[in-house]
Amino acid sequence: MAQLESPPVHTRADRRDTSGITPLPADLDARRLLSRGQGVFLGVLMVAVLAVAVARAAGAGPSPLWWAGAAVAFVTAIYVLVIVFKLLLVFRGGRAHVLRFDEADYRGIPDHELPVYTVLVPLYREGKVLDGLIKDLAGLDYPAERVQVLLLIEEDDHQTRTALGAMALDPQFEVVLIPPGQPRTKAKACDVGLQRARGELCVVYGAADRPEPGQLRKAVAAFRSLPPWVVCVQAELQYKNPDRNLLTQCFAAEYAVNFSLFLRGLDRFRLAIPLGGSSSHFRAEALRRLGAWDPHNVAEGADLGVRIARRGWSVRMMASVTEEEPASRLASWLRHRSRWTKGYYQTWLVHTRSPYRLWRDLGPVRFIGLQMTLALSSFTTLVNPVFWALTVAYLVSGPGRVPQVFPLPELFAAAAAMLLGNLLMVYSLMIGCMEHGLFRAVRTMLLVPAYWALMSVAAYKALFQLLHPRRRHYWEPTELSPDTEHAPPPKVAWSLGN
Repeated sequence: MAQLESPPVHTRADRRDTSGITPLPADLDARRLLSRGQGVFLGVLMVAVLAVAVARAAGAGPSPLWWAGAAVAFVTAIYVLVIVFKLLLVFRGGRAHVLRFDEADYRGIPDHELPVYTVLVPLYREGKVLDGLIKDLAGLDYPAERVQVLLLIEEDDHQTRTALGAMALDPQFEVVLIPPGQPRTKAKACDVGLQRARGELCVVYGAADRPEPGQLRKAVAAFRSLPPWVVCVQAELQYKNPDRNLLTQCFAAEYAVNFSLFLRGLDRFRLAIPLGGSSSHFRAEALRRLGAWDPHNVAEGADLGVRIARRGWSVRMMASVTEEEPASRLASWLRHRSRWTKGYYQTWLVHTRSPYRLWRDLGPVRFIGLQMTLALSSFTTLVNPVFWALTVAYLVSGPGRVPQVFPLPELFAAAAAMLLGNLLMVYSLMIGCMEHGLFRAVRTMLLVPAYWALMSVAAYKALFQLLHPRRRHYWEPTELSPDTEHAPPPKVAWSLGN
């Protein structure tokens, strides 16, 4: 098969070259924490709280106990809404229509009719996994002369550059050096890569990703079967080696629920889909018109999914698997989870700078769905420790003292919502484990409340970083475990649903 001539091995990206990328509007940029309107609203809220405190000190207004009871009732209502929303999507997501193709379907497209495909691979200090990564990408079932693989590397990342210098790359690979400067995020690297992309379609893979070999061909078949306003198809992410320890089992189950059920539920109801950071396949021209990725947002996929929905375009889910290396160590897991959560905070703040405009862009149903997906779910993770503490206080001190702070009917209602919600979410995680054949992890799901406690720790870490100007846009890299073993790419051997 004919091959293109080898491209330059090291090319330095020109930050002035936008290659037709529409500039991202300032009101959709996460560079600022709050807009002027959000700052004013926060200031008014703080003044109102201060006024209530002063009035109470003067003997006027409801008592602090009344406010405490009202807060418990409010948070309990949010819990119920979030639980109902998630369970609705999880249980209905299994029946969602997922794009799936037989081998005859995606192999039936002749090689000469396949479009040029750009694969963006942001890398940072990934020298240890490069060999396996290059083998997996070279093993993609796509004509080498029609695929462009851009390895995006920070200019001062000597570890990765040294490892690449010792490798013989095939002609479809090109190393692009990212100019120094802030922010140093995955999104910024992808933006630089998109400037140099030649493909009609493009996809992002991480250093630890092992996509199914036929995934690019499946994406081509998907786009050809879809109307032009469907500008992205999201493949499913799974963990490889999920049984390494309890942490990886819980994270693998969470991935199973998220990508196999929850996102498919969002797809079924045509709600905004927060994309994953990997295996999102795009029409490159639509991506340029959207302004590409926000370099200041550390959950760039989630933000891009919301912008796609606001534009009136769509995302669909595709039955193809990309395996990721699990974060098997607690410190690495906390970095991964807090970065993910911080990006969700950023995405919600950016898109609620003008709530009326967001409502108009999305419509009422998708507007409410976005609040449930981004804001309220994150809020419950933050307040979980408070409710757990109240429950423990009641069990320790008995029924005599807690009613002085919170009325027992409200406390019982909140505890019931928490316990029932936890049981139902544990059940949904078990379903996700069964869906993916993670049978050893099913019993582990009984211990998942401890995992949720860790999620609250990560949520508070994310909040503190968001409020810290120097840590707000900091991209914490997730270190891969040194015992990672390279294995053949996955094959889909189980059902992804109807």
